[in-house]
Amino acid sequence: MNKMAVVTDSNSGITQKQARVLGISVLPMPFNIGNETFLEDINLTQAEFYERLAKGDNISTSQPSVESIINLWSELLKTNDEIVHIPMSSGLSGSCNTAMMLAQDFDGKVEVVNNQRISVTQRQSALDAQELINAGKTAKEIKRILEKEKFASSIYITLDTLKYIKKGGRITPAAAALGTLLKIKPVLQIQGGKLDAFAKARTIKQAKAIMIEAMGKELRERIGKSEKAEKAHLSIAHTLNRELAYELKGELLVLYPNHDIYVDNLSLSVACHIGAGSIAVACSKYIEY
Repeated sequence: MNKMAVVTDSNSGITQKQARVLGISVLPMPFNIGNETFLEDINLTQAEFYERLAKGDNISTSQPSVESIINLWSELLKTNDEIVHIPMSSGLSGSCNTAMMLAQDFDGKVEVVNNQRISVTQRQSALDAQELINAGKTAKEIKRILEKEKFASSIYITLDTLKYIKKGGRITPAAAALGTLLKIKPVLQIQGGKLDAFAKARTIKQAKAIMIEAMGKELRERIGKSEKAEKAHLSIAHTLNRELAYELKGELLVLYPNHDIYVDNLSLSVACHIGAGSIAVACSKYIEY
């Protein structure tokens, strides 16, 4: 049986420490802050990121360098026959297309999975890839299986502030000012690789109810295909809002008592566009191994 490695990037939320335990390789995402470039979880911690964000520093995301990708793949292929590479969604970054282009020079030994995932759903795909390797699947088969289910996941996010999404140009300054004045809590959705407006709430309690109801409908009708969603993974992600994240986990466990609901920090590439205080719920289809 071929020996295979799984590679993803830090948009998955998998830290370098967790990666070593899991046996997954994680490419750190670069961030430009002022005139300096930092690598997530290498020389930029979550705390430092939010501190710089709160100070009003101009933060922008970037892609892993071509050199870092090639070097990692080359090193892994010294001890592995194939690589399954799972980058963040091609709908949110060009890093997936870059990886696909680079893989052409590796004689079919690297399969790049374009399954439109980010954050906790991207993390789950990396774990699914490992399970599929253990089940004896080839890298090409794993790519096909994961891409077949590319739309079988959703993330719903509610924001604490409209400041950063206004800064990114996703809403007009006038709409942001009105929303702030009216204390509107927008609910956004990530599905199929795009971040879109989903609903508006006046309170965080109402926003949570909207997200839980929306995810429940997804689980019943599309992803879990049952009331208790036995065939789905449930997760929660947040930006400096751990207390609310675990409060939300408690509410979800009442509805889905047999689930191991994973809680994690929302990836910094999303956080820099929405700011601190956000909370998200996510679901993805259970892959039959």
